[in-house]
Amino acid sequence: MLTVKTIREQKDLVVSRLKIKNFDATNIVEEIIDCDDKRREYQLKKDNLQKQMNDISKEIGKLFALGKKDEAEKARKKTGEIKEQIKEAELSFTKTEKELHSLIVLLPNLPHESVKFGKGENDNEIIKEAGVIPNLTNSKPHWELIKDYNIIDFELGNKVTGAGFPVYIGKGAKLQRALINFFLDEAENAGYTEILPPLLVNEDSGFATGQLPDKEGQMYHITADNLYLIPTAEVPLTNLYRDIILSDKDFPIKNMAYSACFRREAGSWGAHVRGLNRLHQFDKVEIVQIRRPEESYKALEEMKSHVENILIKLRLPSRVLRLCGGDISFTAALTFDFEVFSAAQERWLEVSSVSNFEDFQTNRLKLRYKPENEKKTKLAHTLNGSALALPRIMAAIIENYQTEDGIIIPEILRNYTGFNIISK
Repeated sequence: MLTVKTIREQKDLVVSRLKIKNFDATNIVEEIIDCDDKRREYQLKKDNLQKQMNDISKEIGKLFALGKKDEAEKARKKTGEIKEQIKEAELSFTKTEKELHSLIVLLPNLPHESVKFGKGENDNEIIKEAGVIPNLTNSKPHWELIKDYNIIDFELGNKVTGAGFPVYIGKGAKLQRALINFFLDEAENAGYTEILPPLLVNEDSGFATGQLPDKEGQMYHITADNLYLIPTAEVPLTNLYRDIILSDKDFPIKNMAYSACFRREAGSWGAHVRGLNRLHQFDKVEIVQIRRPEESYKALEEMKSHVENILIKLRLPSRVLRLCGGDISFTAALTFDFEVFSAAQERWLEVSSVSNFEDFQTNRLKLRYKPENEKKTKLAHTLNGSALALPRIMAAIIENYQTEDGIIIPEILRNYTGFNIISK
């Protein structure tokens, strides 16, 4: 959430930068400033009335001390009238503050200066490629291979739950677990602390990280308890620090979590989302950092390199994209997407996003820190990334490592799986 200070003092910048995200903020910004003007007026009125009240209260004591009871009673009656005026001013202030909040939450985060204008994913900028695309003959897509080798069953999942909830079987389940443990070990080696968070969060948590109200339609809602199934471990991991003040010695904060993730993905089914390409439930290892503002973009580069190295170790052909304004999320200032190439599908599959949210989430979280030898607190910066999401990594491994004899296990995973190949 943008701060009122930023909106007031950099009005033109806010409007121009949000155009990069294809968002016209002109009218909303003016409404916010007008609403904030009213809020300040009510605040000033409250303060002035309270001062009058305090001054008269002191005068009443003096009048009683001088034996001027009539004048004291008259002054006391005046305080009763002022109390009613204060109550009215407080009600107006509270109402205006709610209106102000409802307007501010409509504004996306400002994109970083390096983010270019674009309408959608076709306008994203490829900044790096790595690995070699395998030259396969008679290759099959993973949704055929998983049936051939009986490692993932979508029909069983559909029977138990519904479409988009696969069942992993035998070596398919072991490969999934191997990837999870590999990702966790890589993150631990990079200095991240493992957290096992809840899979359900409350409304405040969803709002604080920007899922609510922006992505409400994509989240599974447990209406009886007003709780939400997490779409990513980013939500509980970041909300561990909601409503707290950090000190300099707390930095850097680097946490990781493995979790199941749940997304409704309404309206997303089609020719390019078959099999593991898009699911309602999937596993993911998430990395989250909380940093001082001056360190956050260095941390983003560190996280980007972390994901790149994992894909190199898996020997998957990959590329890194800087997202354009039309494809970057509501909450992010700068995002890098990672894609792996599926030789069987002959297309790139997104497997990770690494983002810097700057102080957009921390303003919602009320997450601040107090620099050493300074009186005022500041908003920290938050970052997160998938390191990695499992389904499309599984799809890419199954497809790119297919041979006539079976599916070869990437060498880096063999100590985790206990086997080198999945065969019939």
